[in-house]
Amino acid sequence: MFNDLSLYNTPSERRLKLEFVLFYLAAPVFIAVFLPPTMMFQALFAFTGLGLALLHFTPDFRWAELRHGWRDWAWRELVLFATLMLVLCVALIYLLRPEAAFFLLSQRPELLAFIWIGYPLVSALPQELLFRPLFFRRYGAILPQGARADILNAAIFSFAHLMYWSWLVALMTFAGGLLFSWAYRQRGSFVYAVLLHAVAGNILFAVGMGVYFYSGNVVRPF
Repeated sequence: MFNDLSLYNTPSERRLKLEFVLFYLAAPVFIAVFLPPTMMFQALFAFTGLGLALLHFTPDFRWAELRHGWRDWAWRELVLFATLMLVLCVALIYLLRPEAAFFLLSQRPELLAFIWIGYPLVSALPQELLFRPLFFRRYGAILPQGARADILNAAIFSFAHLMYWSWLVALMTFAGGLLFSWAYRQRGSFVYAVLLHAVAGNILFAVGMGVYFYSGNVVRPF
């Protein structure tokens, strides 16, 4: 007979694998394939709520741990990242969608300001909770070790954006996933991961790359 009752509250490996497949693989496919684009945000809201509940009930997880390493980042590093991100996005938008370049900045600056304020809180923060702490803390026991876990994390993060049916979105979110995973795991700073995510997203929308992340522009290949 077990004396450690906490063992009964620890999800089994089989259950964790099932959860992982349903949450990170089946749910994005269902949203991308079966739901109309007009319902994507409602589905994402439900997806986020479920993910936060799973994180809350993850054994040994405490919300306070998200504050760890909150100051472990440098302005110079952040400015360098923002500069490189800006250069890359400007090059891509003029190469692929020049008509969309800086559209919000020139035509709808009030909407861009709203996005800049709201994106870090309603998009970057929830995504980072689901794809960094939830991913690594709840499912760490079934993940590969070392760099392979970061690559898997980036691939899962990219796959979660399947709903946009865009190779460019897939590549950019994969690269972003690697960076955000590095900030969370190597730097040990969830706050830094959110900050990098927020800066990247706000630059995307300012430059005009938001056209690739707008559900109204989704065109399914079937």
